[in-house]
Amino acid sequence: MSSNTLEIIQGLAQAASNAYDGSHDERYSLDGQAHKVGLRREEGHPILDSRVMDGFSVKFIADTIIINYQSDVRMKDVKDPKFDQEIERMINEIKKFLQKEYKSITGNNVTLSKKGPASMIVQTTSRVRTFVQAYQHFKISGIKNMDPVLDPSKDTTREVTRKFLSQSTDKRPSNDTRKKD
Repeated sequence: MSSNTLEIIQGLAQAASNAYDGSHDERYSLDGQAHKVGLRREEGHPILDSRVMDGFSVKFIADTIIINYQSDVRMKDVKDPKFDQEIERMINEIKKFLQKEYKSITGNNVTLSKKGPASMIVQTTSRVRTFVQAYQHFKISGIKNMDPVLDPSKDTTREVTRKFLSQSTDKRPSNDTRKKD
């Protein structure tokens, strides 16, 4: 991994960490500037209003960043035909924030390009609580000479396991004095 790759990953990680809850309001921000991500938790007053719980995290794999988004949702929102599009829009807002924040931190541009569709799962924990977890893979521009993530390795112990299992028998040892069933 070259120093350029490390700098890009560190810059994106710092951009993601600048999106902590409360950073969207300059009164609660460490640097006194608002960092609007586009999340639903940023709407309303942080203490007086009831707020939607949502957030995101990032992971890095080779030349790919994975943006994970999690949010509490209502069942009526899940039944909306445009629900998938809304979740993808939220992930896209996070991507835009990361690019903008990366530029303000490092002074350089980074492009995040989609790699396939977003994946999401909606789960209920009770009759009241429902949440969605979604993630999207993005290729990071500027990272070169990175070994690709390969297919999983093949299981080479399978033949050995079959051979071991074929040696088992239903014969009883000579010192077994129990009555036969």
